[in-house]
Amino acid sequence: DAASSDAAVTCPYLDTINRTVLDFDSPDHACSVTLESSPHIYACLVCGKFYRGKGKQTPAYTHSVEEGHFVYVHLTKGTFWCLPDDYEISKEEPSLQDIRLALHPTFSRVEVDALDDNQELARDLFGRRYLPGFIGLNNLNRTDYLNAVVQALGHVRPLRDFFLMAANNMNMETHGNNNGNSGSHVTNGTTSNKRKLQQQQQQPSSHSNFSPLAKSFSLLLRNMWSSHRFKSNVDPHMLVQAVSVASNKRYHVGQQAEAGEFLAWLLHQLHVGVGGSVTRPSKKKKKKKGNGSVIHDTFMGRVEMTTVVRRRRRRGEGAALEMLNQGGMDTTTTSSGASIQDIDDEDDRDGSDDELTIQRKRKKRETVKSLASETIFVEEETVTETDFLQLTLDIPEKPLFKDEDGGLVIPQEPLVNVLRKFDGVSFGDALQRQQQTTTETNGSDGTIVSKKRRYRLKKLPNYLILHLSRFKRNGFFVEKNPTIVMFPVKNFDLSSYVFPEGGREKVPSEEEVKGMSTKELKHLLIKYGRTDLANNAIEKNELLQHCLDFISTSLPDLLADKYNLVANITHDIPVEVGREGKQRNPLEEGSYRCHVQHEATGQWYEIQDLNVRETMPQLIGVSESYLLIFERKGCA
Repeated sequence: DAASSDAAVTCPYLDTINRTVLDFDSPDHACSVTLESSPHIYACLVCGKFYRGKGKQTPAYTHSVEEGHFVYVHLTKGTFWCLPDDYEISKEEPSLQDIRLALHPTFSRVEVDALDDNQELARDLFGRRYLPGFIGLNNLNRTDYLNAVVQALGHVRPLRDFFLMAANNMNMETHGNNNGNSGSHVTNGTTSNKRKLQQQQQQPSSHSNFSPLAKSFSLLLRNMWSSHRFKSNVDPHMLVQAVSVASNKRYHVGQQAEAGEFLAWLLHQLHVGVGGSVTRPSKKKKKKKGNGSVIHDTFMGRVEMTTVVRRRRRRGEGAALEMLNQGGMDTTTTSSGASIQDIDDEDDRDGSDDELTIQRKRKKRETVKSLASETIFVEEETVTETDFLQLTLDIPEKPLFKDEDGGLVIPQEPLVNVLRKFDGVSFGDALQRQQQTTTETNGSDGTIVSKKRRYRLKKLPNYLILHLSRFKRNGFFVEKNPTIVMFPVKNFDLSSYVFPEGGREKVPSEEEVKGMSTKELKHLLIKYGRTDLANNAIEKNELLQHCLDFISTSLPDLLADKYNLVANITHDIPVEVGREGKQRNPLEEGSYRCHVQHEATGQWYEIQDLNVRETMPQLIGVSESYLLIFERKGCA
């Protein structure tokens, strides 16, 4: 072993490595000879091709002998080998660390916390500079909707941190102790620090138990935020392939899709893929361990839905008799003492009663039949509560007629007006008219004439996703609503739309905080998502100072329901689409782009596939926004 270690350190073939041909973003790590996908695929570091195995008679071994390429890397484990001599190159070899980080980027807790403050540009092998996290994604034939959604989710801080740190457990199991900056949190930490780190990551399961889609998403985010890339863009081949398989080719290369529908599908798949439960826990019962996930903790809110259904139906004989009774008519009893329910059973033959009584009975029967056959309208009201990951908003339609100059006027609507759907007062038509096959004699509820719904927000998440419904299918073609929805980039106040149970919470005073015990202080911080402050404090004085700073700076913003924009996804179509005589599908002809902000400098960037450029926040608020992601102030 010592001899092999010495030989590994003095490997004579490291100078043959050609980094310019290395591309680890390939769609599938399969052997270039047998086309097999295997856990044991090696990349030749001289020509960049992939081969299976390293033993004799394997494609990698044959390639090393025939072509004289001797240095290889295991694509799964990240270990380096020299073939055909078949010995492992030392992990301490400093000249291979850049390849290791390009293959499997890893982040320590310190590095993740410093991402938003980073202002240094990274440099690829060709000298091109790029800002980590603001990097272009290659369009693989109408996959711009996926690129825009990934760019937006990649700047949601809790989601990003979770998936950047997710692979650390896998790397520790595979490589033992990591080298360099990426392993500092393991080599320098104690057992208690490891336990705290696991609590901060909030991982329901290890990276090895993630679904293929969750693993591909984690790898893509790590490549986007890595400063050790060999090229200044990323190819999302593996994620696109995983999405195609998981969706049964619903989202496939070459097929354009709605970003709003894809985002809802992707969040559910990621929730299940990281170990979240598919079934919803009961409201009265506490959530069991493992039911939640970082997806639900970040994006899930709660809304109360009041549904009023108006039905048309026959009154019926029972209701007709009750109506006669409540009307005060002298029809409750007959001269023989029988009740009105026994009208049809009474004997009205000649001689059984006098003529006046018989006529009164017949008149009652005719009245009951007449009332029973009348059509009435009945309203039924039901109240339910449900969870949501994104809110869908209906925007006003564009005008049907042209203006004085012969052009169409594109209306502009403030976002606060669009949000009236959730003001808890306004009813919206959920169903204009729905005919159902009913039979009056079988006790059916009748035909639904109209259905109205009213929404009342009970709880808002820390990260709120708003989906502006722009596309409508009318049976012939797809139409797009070009109405511009104007919104503020900062300090978007949603307090008037939230109706929490038990009323709105108040910020505790400084005297109340000083009178709390250590357990109560920790509970205060954990309640509002500051578990890191609660766990890092050693003494009570330090914990008390954390709480005082928290209630004076962050907590008022948390309780005020004010939000700042994190990401904005827009959909643009060419000018000629939609004109007379040129009716084409705006969804197929259009393209998506994403706006994200750099926290350290406050600069906004517009990212459309491989194009990354600076933009002004004034232009974001008047664009044709399709998806908006807001961050609650004070939750960072």
